[in-house]
Formats: sequence, C-alpha cells, structure tokens
Amino acid sequence: MNQGRAAAADHDIPGGYASVRDAYDTVAGDYAAYFPDTWAETSLDLAMVDAFVAAVGEGAEVLDAGCGAGRMSRYLADRGLRPRGLDLSPGMVAMARRDHPDLAFGVASLDALPLADASVDGVLLWYSVIHTPPSGLHRLLAEAVRVCRPGGHLLVASQSGLGVRDVAPSYRRFGHDIVLERHLHTADDLADGLAAAGAAEVARLVRRATATERDDQAAVLAQRA
Repeated sequence: MNQGRAAAADHDIPGGYASVRDAYDTVAGDYAAYFPDTWAETSLDLAMVDAFVAAVGEGAEVLDAGCGAGRMSRYLADRGLRPRGLDLSPGMVAMARRDHPDLAFGVASLDALPLADASVDGVLLWYSVIHTPPSGLHRLLAEAVRVCRPGGHLLVASQSGLGVRDVAPSYRRFGHDIVLERHLHTADDLADGLAAAGAAEVARLVRRATATERDDQAAVLAQRA
C-alpha cells in the first residue's frame, strides 16, 4: 500500500520511501494471506469502488496505485476493468504476481509514477495515501491526476481525521518487528488535494468506525477536468 513517510532521508532512496517499503517487504507474505480479497471492506466502502467502476466504464484501463498484494486489482478486473497495479514494495508486488498471474503489476513510488500524462482512464488510490504525511499529499494526488485522462475518474480512500497512528503493533502478532506509521486525512484533505491538481469532487463517503476500527473512514470520487 503504499507510500512513504515524512523522513527526508527516505526521499533520497530511488523508488520512494525506504522505511515503508522495507516494512511491507517484511510483512508481504502474511499481509497477502490475511487480506486475500475485500472481506475487510464494508458494503458502503465497496459501493464507492463500484461507483468508480461505473464511472470509468467497462473495459477501462485503470491504475491501481498502491496495489499491495493485488486484491483490489482483482476486484476491478472481475468487474470488467483492465487494471495495472503499482506499489512501492517489491515484496508486495511479488505476492500480487503470485496470486494474480493474469494481471499486470510493477514497482514504483506513487509520487513519481512511470506513466505518461493522461495515459489511463482512471486511478484508484485505495488506502495508499495513508503513509504520506499532509505535506506530501498534494504531490502524490497531483501525480495521480497527471496520469488520468481528461474526463477520467479517481477514487481516493483513507482513514479519516488528524494525526499519526503507530500501526507496527498490528504486525507483532505475526512476529514482525517493524517500524510503520500511518497518517490520517479527512475527506476535505483528499478533495482539496484533488481539486488543486485539476480533478473536481463528484461524491464522498465519510463513515464512522466499525467495532474493529480505530478511526472513521473517508473516500472521495473525483473527475479530471
């Protein structure tokens, strides 16, 4: 998932932010096993993804930016889209290729996408901005808008709120001693970043945390001008 932390030193490493990349490389196998599909999403969450699918249209070529182990790419493909997944973590991409050999995946930092301008019909950033601090959010969203064709759609989701959460303890039960934090972003943060890059909000979802979640959730669907 997955984009980098605020540490300036991470920006000096080709391919993105090293600390987050290394963390996901470490947990990739267990992550893929624990999240093989969309079981963790609520019906409301998936309704936003389905709205994105309908907006781009059957057969659309879309980017799953921060694809992780490929579960959302599979969801998009099963609904008639042609997804291409990119992720910061080579370990996660290896899991995606293993579990979804019929789909295309590659390694890339989401703030420097290896795609031409206006080259895809849509971009999904499904919880792939959560390791990006507020200071880097606009740059990441601008990259997503850059590669989206005029009239194309983008869907961005994140835990909602302000501040930083330490998520490393969640992985200790699997025996992984890693360093990993996530940043909260409100729906306004997401919509403002997209608007600044030239994509207007179409719809948003803000839902309260379920019993197993610590934070509320936010998703914004936007269309590039």
